[in-house]
Amino acid sequence: MNFDLPEDALMIRDSVREFAEQVIKPRAPELDQKEEFSPELTKQMGELGLFGFCVPEKYGGNGIGYLPYMIAVEELARIDGSQAITVAAHNSLGIGPLYYFGNEKQRKQYLPPLCTGEKVWGFGLTEPEAGSDAGGTRTKAVQDNGQWLINGSKMFITNGSTEACLGVTAQTVTGTLPNGKKEYTCFIVESGTPGFTAHTLHGKMVWRSSITSELFFDDCCVPQENILGNQGEGFRQMLTTLDRGRLSIAAMGLGCAQGAFELALKYSKERQQFGKPICTFQVNSFKLADMHVEIECARNLLYKAAWLCDQGREYKKYASMAKLYCSETAHRCVNHALQLHGGYGLMKEFDIERFYRDQRILEIGEGTSEILRLVISRHIGCHI
Repeated sequence: MNFDLPEDALMIRDSVREFAEQVIKPRAPELDQKEEFSPELTKQMGELGLFGFCVPEKYGGNGIGYLPYMIAVEELARIDGSQAITVAAHNSLGIGPLYYFGNEKQRKQYLPPLCTGEKVWGFGLTEPEAGSDAGGTRTKAVQDNGQWLINGSKMFITNGSTEACLGVTAQTVTGTLPNGKKEYTCFIVESGTPGFTAHTLHGKMVWRSSITSELFFDDCCVPQENILGNQGEGFRQMLTTLDRGRLSIAAMGLGCAQGAFELALKYSKERQQFGKPICTFQVNSFKLADMHVEIECARNLLYKAAWLCDQGREYKKYASMAKLYCSETAHRCVNHALQLHGGYGLMKEFDIERFYRDQRILEIGEGTSEILRLVISRHIGCHI
């Protein structure tokens, strides 16, 4: 077994780490405080090659695979979750469905500008009444003179309302199957389409410099050619997209945990109590040791899942395992890290305060911990 990272992954790690530390880190606190999305940082991340990891060069991507992609997201999340989710959501949930399920015309039309970072794309699945129950979609699309009229709304959509948003993929109900179940179809809806509006959600606890949106469709008219894939394939497309997306959220959990550990280790070496650095007290050193062990376990699990995906092998169980373990590792690590900071950890001038808030969404988005345990239990045969 060879645990050495390939050369392209090492190059990505080094370049993204330098960018995150030198460019993102100085701006992260202010952007978080102002709840401000940065198109400039997004474009710079595009110039760095952080979009289109799964997309071949002929469509504008770099096609170097999921392991380097996970490492890039990990390095971003080590510094700032908001910039990390911009990259993770755009790659996995925005670009992913268009590349994996779009036809040749759709790929050539939409993917090149999305891979530069100048434009982003939204993933319209979650609704006010459809979260963990992805099949609870109420947004409907009906045929009308060769067109489709979409009515409904979507909630908590990353990148959906920035001026840089080129469009969204929206799951809709398009009829009833012979077995009585709903038929789901995904549509490409470009920004500016009459009847389609997007509003930015404010007052978030987490990822405050990432755009989170609510989408509205009011007799939104789209042509037949805007169906993604084939009619009736929408639910399978969305679930397959989430399987891959869980890898990137796992990477965010890993990066968050690593960043929190480094903040705690540095602070505990500098903070003096009873005449000694607090890291020398066993109760604190054991916290740091536990964090270090869990992070290493999380990294090995995630990298294995990404490697399996790159090899074209069955990875879905491991993606769910990695997302569950990495997000809960982040929870434990930021909790220990804030405890080690004491009262200072509650102040915004210390980065751990932002890490503590940003971590909480990782156990909710793209499959709650409860849903992931259900998915994993099915994979191991607990549901017959």
